[in-house]
Amino acid sequence: MYPKAEPYTAPPPQGPAMDPRAAYYPQPPPPPVSTGFPMSSTDQPYPSQKQLGWSTGLFDCFDDCGNCCITWCCPCVTFGQIAEIVDRGSTSCGASGALYALVAVFTGCQCLYSCAYRSKLRQQYSLEESPCNDCLVHWCCGSCALCQEYRELKGRGFDMSIGWHANMERRAAVAPPAVQGGMTR
Repeated sequence: MYPKAEPYTAPPPQGPAMDPRAAYYPQPPPPPVSTGFPMSSTDQPYPSQKQLGWSTGLFDCFDDCGNCCITWCCPCVTFGQIAEIVDRGSTSCGASGALYALVAVFTGCQCLYSCAYRSKLRQQYSLEESPCNDCLVHWCCGSCALCQEYRELKGRGFDMSIGWHANMERRAAVAPPAVQGGMTR
């Protein structure tokens, strides 16, 4: 007497996957999942910056004869100046230079200390590791490496004799005024 009832089936899903407009308006990929852990350099979502060459060569020490002489006679002075700029003023020239001198006197392995700063400098300015590993450069040619790092920072506009804080004050004084937003004719 009554027709036989068919089992209930759900309607097909609606949404972006079944939406006919999806073919014309593709959806952006989902954002990366945040884990709360720092990402390593190989996990970065963006391609790494291109490595740049040093502005002067390792053996161009006599491009700045004054610095060459100071570095040859007392490398702790040049190292202190470099370390203050690379550390962005968190350590003073005197403290870094004194620590370099103590490491040199008591262990003779000041190259291990100074190669760490060469690596920091390279990372800050995307410089290539040349002509070889940073520690090897400082082991074989410590004075030349310090002179090259000094010239690199000097070539980037730092006055090495006044330190980080005075360099930042000079740059702030020379900075152009901020542009006011709004509509103008």
